[in-house]
Amino acid sequence: MEHDHMKYFIMASILTIIGIITFILFDNGYLFQEQKITFDEEQSGLEDQIIIHLSHVTAENTPKGLAAQKFSELTFEKTNGRVKVQVYPNGILYSDNDELEALRKGNVQMIAPSYTNMTDIVPQWKVLDLPFLFQDYDHIKNVFTGETGEQLLQFITDKKIKGLAFWSNGFKQMTNDSHPLLEPEDFAGNTFRIMPGEGLKKQFHALGAKTITTSFTEVFSSLEKQMVDGQENTISNIYTKGLYQYQPYLTLSNHGVLGYAVMVNQDFWDSLPEDIRLQIEDAMRETTLWNMEKSIQMNETQLVEIQKMEDIHVYELPPDAKDRWSKHFKTLYQETKQEAGSDLIELIGNKSAKDSQN
Repeated sequence: MEHDHMKYFIMASILTIIGIITFILFDNGYLFQEQKITFDEEQSGLEDQIIIHLSHVTAENTPKGLAAQKFSELTFEKTNGRVKVQVYPNGILYSDNDELEALRKGNVQMIAPSYTNMTDIVPQWKVLDLPFLFQDYDHIKNVFTGETGEQLLQFITDKKIKGLAFWSNGFKQMTNDSHPLLEPEDFAGNTFRIMPGEGLKKQFHALGAKTITTSFTEVFSSLEKQMVDGQENTISNIYTKGLYQYQPYLTLSNHGVLGYAVMVNQDFWDSLPEDIRLQIEDAMRETTLWNMEKSIQMNETQLVEIQKMEDIHVYELPPDAKDRWSKHFKTLYQETKQEAGSDLIELIGNKSAKDSQN
């Protein structure tokens, strides 16, 4: 019996000692200590580092994916490490169907959706989807990076969202699984995958085609399962997503531009110190200019790679065929003018390279 009492006494003593040591360590912050951010003496305030979660749906090696990473690097540099942008590509957090609501709720701080996906809440942006509105890459740059781009961002009336910039993925091209798309008649009876947007739907319907709306993350599977006959996209998206595997006919039509609106949660933005906001805006301006050049480079380089593929047939849209396409879009232009205003269409049209003073 005495042996048992001694045994219990020793065990109790050991537990007491362990408890005292644990309390001391915990009280001094050695247990369950949060990981400290490594910084040098010149980087003050990193213990209060601000984290921005930026969600998007394209691959890392696309103009948008690379711009997001560039913005992350520049923001860290310009804020001296006070702000870290964590980028989540490929729709791993949210698809393009639900990223806007995630931004509104503050589940992420930034997104960069296609402006086409935003036309339900910013109807004026339907203008940007009008076929053959943009003449060349200089025209895109003049609109997106100048005063016109700032005016377009002001059309956002949702008080939970602030627009920061427009990024470009370049010109869209047409692809099909059975024949080239050169004349309006080539679209008749075919079904095309499009982004959500009434303007895009009307474009294809004007050419006699049917449409199916899917998120970008579902494009490859819709082609693989032969749910559609064709789709429109930039060369960089066609190449990086391997869409050419099921679309052997590629028409270089340059009929539209794929662009993105980079947006931030308004409450989060308002909570930032003024100097931080200015530094982030500076990083965004530099990123946007970088993106304009990178999108040109990527589309041109990857087009060369596609042209090397034996099973892919690449066609250029003849100027006279473009005129025949345009005749089918007259009604769409008139409807868009009534909804968004003819002044906006003229403003964007006047920013072409030949008219720009930039």
